[in-house]
Amino acid sequence: MGSCKQEDRRDHDEFNCLFVPGPIIVGAGPSGLAVAACLQQHGVSSLILERSDCIASLWQQRTYDRLKLHLPKQFCQLPLLNFPHYFPKYPTKRQFISYMDSYAKHFSIHPKFRQSVLRAEFDALTRLWTVQTQDSHFFSRWLIVATGENAEPVIPEIQGIHRFRGPVLHTSVYKSGSEFEKQRVLVVGCGNSGMEVHILPREMFGVSTFSIAMLLIKWLPLRLVDKFLLLVANFTLGNTDKLGLRRPKTGPIELKNATGKTPVLDVGALSQIKAGKIKVVEGVKEITKNGAKFVDGQEREFDSIILATGYKSNVPTWLKIFELSFSSQGTDFFTQDGMPKPAFPNGWKGENGLYAVGFTRRGLLGTSSDARNIARDIADQWRIINKDIRIKKEQ
Repeated sequence: MGSCKQEDRRDHDEFNCLFVPGPIIVGAGPSGLAVAACLQQHGVSSLILERSDCIASLWQQRTYDRLKLHLPKQFCQLPLLNFPHYFPKYPTKRQFISYMDSYAKHFSIHPKFRQSVLRAEFDALTRLWTVQTQDSHFFSRWLIVATGENAEPVIPEIQGIHRFRGPVLHTSVYKSGSEFEKQRVLVVGCGNSGMEVHILPREMFGVSTFSIAMLLIKWLPLRLVDKFLLLVANFTLGNTDKLGLRRPKTGPIELKNATGKTPVLDVGALSQIKAGKIKVVEGVKEITKNGAKFVDGQEREFDSIILATGYKSNVPTWLKIFELSFSSQGTDFFTQDGMPKPAFPNGWKGENGLYAVGFTRRGLLGTSSDARNIARDIADQWRIINKDIRIKKEQ
């Protein structure tokens, strides 16, 4: 560990500087842990930088208490280490976090916590990535972006929302419905934390809907699989259009692959809608002092507002490849929304040692695929570099 002067401040404070022989991984969520474990399997060391004080901070700090995995556990485990056999089919939030802790311990993964990445950029002269945090500079041949699709909450601009007299919160800080007992609550948004337009039963014929879909996709065209899923969904759940939940023309799996919008696997919300305990209304036109006006002309009073408006990537705020998108350095890899431009399964590798894990819009299955691909690719380079170093030492 050395030191180097800050170039953009007038005082003489110093940054700690460290050359990292292996890759720098930004983010200690499931994606960052998975790629670190796969690299370790190939004998490649790495350094994880994490802005919070724990691994899997989204799961630990931004999820509600009753959360369970919506997919069977075999589709949500990370490479090289399965869930414990005694875990239920759909593990709870606490069980998933304990699995993450065990995973990090098993592979001796020790992230550097409280390291907020402020800037990362590639230097064409040194062929190194420079990653700047609040107190350090790190240098490496490889940079792996593992901050994911859900790094920051999306807070929409809704007319009049600042006039509302009650609490307004995003689902990232929602923990339990008990906080809103006997209240009239407006939930804004349609996603896994609110409601998706495509609703499917969590299981069909006693088998996970996702398992059925994955099996059928191996043998049938995607659109035919979507037609089958919707046929069974309409038979078991009924016509959701009558409840104000219109399905889009694009099928659920095709829509997920194209946009990342995940269909809701119903575990009880639909029955609450049918019973009238949850009312579905069209879009919010304006928030008033005591409630909201809707685009269909209705106006209602509410005690609280919850924004179930989802999350977004934060890559554009710190990865400075966008300034070089038309340069000859080939760093035009991410979109302005912070997602890799190449579609799955090719969105894991950029140029100049830049990689992305966990941006596949295919959940932890996609993360596992990315992690394995990245580890193999870097391991090949690692062996060549170390071979060259040994040859030079022998000369």
